[in-house]
Amino acid sequence: MSINEASMRFLEENIPELADAAIKQAYWQALASGSSVLVCENDVLVETFPDGSRKVLKQLAKQTTAMIGQRIELS
Repeated sequence: MSINEASMRFLEENIPELADAAIKQAYWQALASGSSVLVCENDVLVETFPDGSRKVLKQLAKQTTAMIGQRIELS
């Protein structure tokens, strides 16, 4: 199947929204299946359980912001 340029551009422009929707769906599906999920909230790693309870697991390092094309050396 071939896709034209206009269709490809439309899909590429909507990748952030599609990814956001997919992540939210996976989050709720995991909880609905009885699994817990891990999320980062305000630099804290939190485990959320299907019953709604939450457990703080770890304080995380501050996020590093980067500009497009910027190189960052990781230790």
